[in-house]
Amino acid sequence: MPTFTPSLSRRLSSTPWLRSTLAAALLAVVPAYADNPTPAAAPPAQAPAKKLNISKARAEATGATVTIEGTVTVAPGAFTSALEDQGFAVQDGTAGVYVKMAEKQSFGVGTQVRVTGVLDEQNKLRTLKAEPSGVTVLKGTKKLSPTKVGTGAVNESVEGQLIQVKGKITKTFQDDSPYGYKLYIDDGSGEIQIFVHVSAGFDKAALQALAAGKEIQVVGFGAQYETTYEVAPRSPADLIAK
Repeated sequence: MPTFTPSLSRRLSSTPWLRSTLAAALLAVVPAYADNPTPAAAPPAQAPAKKLNISKARAEATGATVTIEGTVTVAPGAFTSALEDQGFAVQDGTAGVYVKMAEKQSFGVGTQVRVTGVLDEQNKLRTLKAEPSGVTVLKGTKKLSPTKVGTGAVNESVEGQLIQVKGKITKTFQDDSPYGYKLYIDDGSGEIQIFVHVSAGFDKAALQALAAGKEIQVVGFGAQYETTYEVAPRSPADLIAK
């Protein structure tokens, strides 16, 4: 007569100590997998920022990360009343650009710097947004002379640069507080707006006293606000009445 052998499930049900032993073994194994998951793949390394002269950097697409080097032409915080930051301007032998920063830096005009940031625009003014960690002060200082430009030639070709214009006042003082004050001059080649930032330290009464027809000379930053190009003097020393 053949011998009857119970199935495995039956044997487990009839052997309590064996069931408990296997269950304990399974519980010991499962947490080991839960505590040691497969490690996630490391994110791909970011490509280093392109180091470019400022002219080529300005031509890169908005959102691109670039590195530039040049001379500071507008001190940090000089234009904070209208641009609402503590930025500064940098220029090399090819072009210039405004660097937007939330934190004011301690260097002044003439400082040599290297800046890594992200290209952007503010009201159509080309900017480079940077963090303090992206700014390096280099050795030496340099004094840049402004480029002399006709009032009718202030356009995209000189945006971001230190320029000099002179002409007769065609429209007198206009109050655009708390951002700045406006004057308009023309040397015969076309009218240009002179935008004086409140934060640049000018005496309001002195600007109001400038009469139509008076000739003035202005050194400043070649800027743009929407469709209007303008010259922004950095301090009272930049505006001379003839």
